[in-house]
Amino acid sequence: MKKTIAATLAVASIATSIASDKIIYGEDNRLDIYDVREAALLEVAASTAAMIPTWKVGYFQRADVSSGILSMLSLKGSMNVCVDERFAQQPAIANCSGFLVDEKTIVTAGHCINEIAGCSENYWVFDYNLSSPLNDRISLKPENVYRCARVVRSVLDEMTRNDYAVVELDRPVTGRRPLNFRKTGKIQLEAPLVVIGHPSGLPTKVAGGARVMEYNNDIFFRTNLDTYGGNSGSAVFNAETLEVEGILVRGARDYVETSSGCLRSNVVSVDRATEAVTAITNVLEIQN
Repeated sequence: MKKTIAATLAVASIATSIASDKIIYGEDNRLDIYDVREAALLEVAASTAAMIPTWKVGYFQRADVSSGILSMLSLKGSMNVCVDERFAQQPAIANCSGFLVDEKTIVTAGHCINEIAGCSENYWVFDYNLSSPLNDRISLKPENVYRCARVVRSVLDEMTRNDYAVVELDRPVTGRRPLNFRKTGKIQLEAPLVVIGHPSGLPTKVAGGARVMEYNNDIFFRTNLDTYGGNSGSAVFNAETLEVEGILVRGARDYVETSSGCLRSNVVSVDRATEAVTAITNVLEIQN
């Protein structure tokens, strides 16, 4: 089954990838949830969450309504991507990503949220994804929307580049399980990786086809994952075990401006290691 997961991602990314002008690291490996067929991968994806400003989910502030639809600000509308850019018409409302490590605890990037700001201004939303290629609207159940009760700790160290945050939610999360994560040691060089999160604020995307390329310190490693702003805080998994290895925190420039003034995804070599991942073993608050 371990090899099946990696193989499924590789085949699916080839089948759904767009033409060469949409390349990120060699090719665009991002998949919508409806394109993922591996049950184990779908299960861990269900335990990832989007950090969305409360004003963008204003519906959930109304107690008299039982279901609702998120604000539909598209990627094209919010970032001026080219009309034929991949996912241009999908909603793009998340600021960061995160993932569940126990029934009331989310891990994300330290630069996404801190003890002073960000807790009350954002919801943590599960199942922010699209159900089919024919559906560009996001319906959410109120029980999948959580508030931040407190920021347990937020670390953003300019010297070591350590970057992570631990967030306590307002109530236990139901209907999904906390993710397994590495507690000791290091992932090996060349190990295959998968990232799950919200690139550019989009609905959940799963991206494989990447590997560990540099690991020269104890704080973070570098990869060629296809990630964007909005992926900050995303869980980065070992593709063979689906154990969380780290938190996506930094990367290369996402978009470049065309002669017509719109933005396209940046094109870089598949052998370039510019996406940085905080090793999960640095998150001491969850290592028990």
